[in-house]
This record gives sequence, structure tokens and C-alpha cells, in this order.
Amino acid sequence: MAKYTHPMPDIGEGITEAEIVTWQKKVGDMVHEDEEVVDMMTDKATVPLESPVTGRLVAIAGEAGDMVAIGSPIFVIEVEGDVPEDVVEEAVAVEAAPAPAPEPTPEPEEPLPLREGVGDGGSASETSETHPPAPSRAGGGEKVLATPAVRARARDLGIDLAQVKPAEDGRIRHADLDAFISYSGGFSGAGKTRADEQIKVIGLRKRIAENMQAAKRNIPHFTYVEECDVTELERTRAQLNENREAKGQERPKLTMLPLLITAICKALPDFPMINARFDDEARVVTRHGSVHLGMATMTGNGLIVPVIRDAQGKNLFQLANEITRLANAARDGTAKSEELSGSTLTITSLGPLGGVATTPVINRPEVAIIGPNRIVERPMFVTGADGVERIEKRKLMNISISCDHRVVDGYDAAAFVQALKKLIEAPATILAG
Repeated sequence: MAKYTHPMPDIGEGITEAEIVTWQKKVGDMVHEDEEVVDMMTDKATVPLESPVTGRLVAIAGEAGDMVAIGSPIFVIEVEGDVPEDVVEEAVAVEAAPAPAPEPTPEPEEPLPLREGVGDGGSASETSETHPPAPSRAGGGEKVLATPAVRARARDLGIDLAQVKPAEDGRIRHADLDAFISYSGGFSGAGKTRADEQIKVIGLRKRIAENMQAAKRNIPHFTYVEECDVTELERTRAQLNENREAKGQERPKLTMLPLLITAICKALPDFPMINARFDDEARVVTRHGSVHLGMATMTGNGLIVPVIRDAQGKNLFQLANEITRLANAARDGTAKSEELSGSTLTITSLGPLGGVATTPVINRPEVAIIGPNRIVERPMFVTGADGVERIEKRKLMNISISCDHRVVDGYDAAAFVQALKKLIEAPATILAG
């Protein structure tokens, strides 16, 4: 029998440590060659680590949420016979290779001692629901008599058995509960009581928390909101989709988002301070000529921001395809590292749940984030071509923008949104070359 110690590999990109997200195997499990053992997360993405040998997992380096330095042991596999020489050489090379450090990074934590006989460590802390002790008669200390079924029903209904009077022999029955319900309307609470639970903040949720905290701590936010009439824009969108279907074209169905992105890209050249990134340490603002648009996407694991590269060079249908592709990749975990970084401006939308107005948090180190809100229908005064003012039902949507006040002045943010509003309310200007 021999033991193979697998070191944390050098993932590159200046990474000096990674976080344990989920153990796919627990100590004592058999592991086959090329079988996944643990998921590790860097600042960029989640990386699965596989075993290069077949054997039994006998030790691991920590629990979910712990950090492991590059080159440090991450798990130990006990194998039959000797460990293949090429596997040993590869492990030694990984452990010996110094982690690149292109820029100053925090010192990694000390390597964690390998733990033998520890469970999988990948699940959140679990709590078992406990039932409260049987209630006593108010003021008397006498125990309430009732069967377990009656107690369970009373607990589900939110009824304190101490307040229920039994009809006979001092024991509360279902009929007594029915009578209490009939004569005590409004007795129950608004909802059911749930057991407390503790969820460890790890992996992507931890990264989101750190990024949001850093953004709010370092960036003086301000938010500007404007109302836009999107009646004509919605009509244009519907016409484009109808034309596509009539001609049998293999083009994606357009949502509002590609039209909004196109309008943003058309407005940005006159407002370069919006499409920018701010390096806090170097005190340098970079105004970008290309629009690499971050698209805040909700996934089962939390908020991820895939990036539409060179959005300004794509037409409506190319944008629609890219939006769908990136959103799917973010949700199923196949998005590449380069597709999740390098954005110069972010758009975030909750669609029908968007609310009247939002105050989105900037995706640092960008200096602005745009949030289209829910479309609502309301009566509006509209002046017709004949100069007569009349009331019409119109579709309205608020556009929110949060900006870094160190870089963007309030006037500039307002002027940009007004330019965006002008484009949105005259869709022909969006489609014009």
C-alpha cells in the first residue's frame, strides 16, 4: 500500500490560493482515476480537481470555505501497490512551482493540516427541528393532555393548547380543536414557524458578498432615475419579430434587452466617462473605446456577470444570440474565465420583477451600472400630429443608473440618460446606421 498526496495545482492568472467549495468524495470513499474529488473556487471560476490514481480517500485539507495555498496538499489517496512514477513527478512539479505574482496580493493562509476521518465538509450546517415542550395550563403549571396527533395539528394551526378547554376528562381531542376554531376566529398566526438554520457563506456567494462590500465601501454611489415612454420601442420590437417569422428567418426572437443595449452603445461615444474603469490604487481612470457590456445574470448559485465583448459592433440579432448563449453558460457553469471578466459597463434587469425604480450597486472597478425597470401601462397626455392634446394608454419604463461620484458628475449621468431616453423614444434612431 502506498499513499499519493495531491497538491493544489497552479491554476495560473496570478492565483496564490483557492477556496474549497464542495467535496464530491468523503474520507473512506473509493476514488477512481480521473474521478472528481473536490470543487475549488478562485477569483475567476470554479475548478474541479480529479484524482490521477485509483484508491481510497484517506485525508483531506479542510472543509468547505477553507482556503488552500497553491502547492499545498489538498487530499491523500491510498493506493494498492506503488504510485505511478509519472504521477509522482507531476505532483512534485506542481508543488515545487512558484505561484506567479504579477501584482501584490495578500499573503495566503498557512497550509491546512490534512484531516483524516473527516466527513465531506461540503454541505451547509444542518439543524434539526425540535418541538417545544408540551404547554402548561396558564397560571396553573398543569400539563396539557393531548395525543401526539392533536398536538401536531395544533402546532400546524398555531394554536396554544393551553388556551383550549377540553370537553371531558381533561384531555383535548380534535373535536375540542374544532370548537376552538369555530369560536375563536383570527386565532392563528400569519405563517408557520420554521426551524432556524445556519448557512455557511462560501464559494460564489462568498465572492458576491466580498465584491458588493468592496463596492459599497470604496465607491461613493449616486443614482439617477428617468421615466421613458417605450410604446414605440415595443411596437418596433413586435414588428421586427413578426417580420422575422413571416420570412421564416432563422433569427432569435428579440426581447427588449438587445434594443436597450444598442441604444446604450449609440449614446456612449458622447459620454466616455460612463464607459470607464477606475483603478483605485493607481488613481487612473481608463475610458474605453469598446463597449464590453457586463450582463448581470441570476443563477442557481447567485449573481454572475458574463460579458458581451465589443457590444458596439453587434447588430440586434447578434446581441440576442450572445445574450442567450452567455446567460445559459453562466447558469449551467460552462462560462469560460474570459467570459466572466473585463467588462467596462454593466446592465442589470429583473424583467417583470424590475420594480418602479432600482439603485443597483456598481460592478467594481467600473464606474456605472444601468438598470432598466419594469414596463407599466398608464394614461398619458400625448400631443398628436394635429397639435391636439389627448389622453392615450402608453407603455412606460424607468431607467436607473448608479455612478461612481469620484469619476462621474451628476450632470453627466443625467445628460447621458436623457440622450438614452431620446433614442429609446424614437426607435428609428436606434436602427439607423
